[in-house]
Amino acid sequence: MTSASLRGRLRWLIVIVLAAVLLPLGLLSFKHTLEEVDELSDGRLAQAARTLDVLIEHAGMDSLRERQASGLVVPIYGNRRDQLVIHGHTYESEVGFQVIDDSGATILTTANLARLPPPRPDEAGFRDVRQGSHLWRVYTLADPSNKVLIRAGERYDSRHEIMHALWLQHGLPLLLGIPLLAFLVDWALRRGLRPLELLAGKLAAREPGDRVPVALDDAPRELQPVLDALNDQLTRLEDAVERERRFSADVAHELRTPLASTLINLENAMASGDPAESGEALASAQHGITMLTRRVGQLLDLARLESGAASGQRTPIDLVDVASRVIEEMASLIAESGVELSFASPTNAVIVQGHEAALIALTRNLVENAMRHVPADGHVQLSIAQGPQEAWLDVVDDGPGIPVERRASVFARFHREGDGRGDGYGLGLSIVQRAAQIHEASIELLDSPFGRGLRVHVAIPQR
Repeated sequence: MTSASLRGRLRWLIVIVLAAVLLPLGLLSFKHTLEEVDELSDGRLAQAARTLDVLIEHAGMDSLRERQASGLVVPIYGNRRDQLVIHGHTYESEVGFQVIDDSGATILTTANLARLPPPRPDEAGFRDVRQGSHLWRVYTLADPSNKVLIRAGERYDSRHEIMHALWLQHGLPLLLGIPLLAFLVDWALRRGLRPLELLAGKLAAREPGDRVPVALDDAPRELQPVLDALNDQLTRLEDAVERERRFSADVAHELRTPLASTLINLENAMASGDPAESGEALASAQHGITMLTRRVGQLLDLARLESGAASGQRTPIDLVDVASRVIEEMASLIAESGVELSFASPTNAVIVQGHEAALIALTRNLVENAMRHVPADGHVQLSIAQGPQEAWLDVVDDGPGIPVERRASVFARFHREGDGRGDGYGLGLSIVQRAAQIHEASIELLDSPFGRGLRVHVAIPQR
């Protein structure tokens, strides 16, 4: 198989399979037909001999001998001029018979068997005999009542003509049929594979960024799963390209201002001759770089979640352990903020099937978001609880809260509430939402039980 065409491969495979099936079947059929023809021809010889025996019995042997003695009965020689010619064949010369008495004398014979040696006394049934340039099939019938032997014969070349006709009958359909089958198979494959050609044409004509699903009119059932999988992959690819495009724009947008501010502070420090002013400018630059580092970390977290890096194999995760690690990681920031952070959890582990990096990002960003929206002496409470079929994570603060009509919009990227404290970039709740989506978790923004502020309730299914 050197053809790179699927249609060509299928065509030759089908033709080879058909030839492998039809040729042996044709040979077996031809062999069986020859056996049937031989049996039929032998039966005709035996029937001719028995018919002649019956005629002799009715005519009477004595009468036959008297006629032979008187010269009235002579060998039947015949000649081509007197023979019946059918379609160019003189069938009379290809068959013959002999009648021999018990003394071995030939009573009656056809010309073509006149020189055939007399049979042996024990000769009976079928045998092959050479007579002149021809091979004969001879049947010998012994009639003890009439004391005669009757031999009926047929030339093998007559049977060979039948064999040649059978070769043509069985061989020509195969010789002509297999090329015809190859042509018809190629036509059928071309028609059958037409949907693939149409699909290739649609994909070749598809523009980048096109989100219209690929569809084929009257698509075969076998091709529909391929179309579904292809559309799913194209959607994922477009989503990935869109995420990359959006991430690049976000990075360019969000890093431009802090980089410019840091650069200005460094230039002021280098241009100022006053050590106090230089120190103040360097401190501002250092603060800008610190905030820039945090912003880059948030952007990378968001990119990691959106790219599906955290959506691989899920593992058992203890939410209590995740919350404890987040609090430990943020200990210095909590101390500097002046915000009181309390943590409530059950004594036993609360296990969910999930992704550790995503759950850590979810918890950290909720705590950071709450701390930025409470005053210096405010209170933030992080709690973990076990529900009937899900784990609950709650972050409650006593800050200004968010009006109900604006709560649906806070998950938009780079959305900032104007009354927040500190440097926020509007990415925290977007990261939380993406991490929750990965775990099929639900997020609710509720009123705080402290009388003012906000309560974020996250329910993570435990399956």
